Amino acid sequence: MHSALASAITSFSELRTKEVINVRDGSLLGCITDIELNSFTGEISAIILPSGNGILASLSPKNRLCIPWCNIERIGRDTILVKLEVDVKQ
Repeated sequence: MHSALASAITSFSELRTKEVINVRDGSLLGCITDIELNSFTGEISAIILPSGNGILASLSPKNRLCIPWCNIERIGRDTILVKLEVDVKQ
């Protein structure tokens, strides 16, 4: 079991209420809309967040941010801390 879990999650509905924050730059990424499961092991392999603007943007697969489970640093009472590389565009 991932060390970030340590009995922090009881249900998917509870997981969906937590805000996801990138520890690299402190940015708020949003809330989880879906999860990706490994069908062989039954483990969560990734969390899915909307990355586009607007309600309908989250319906398109290209407007989703898929964060691998191994990138989760800590799951707290109100937030989930993840470590993602920050895109620097100049």
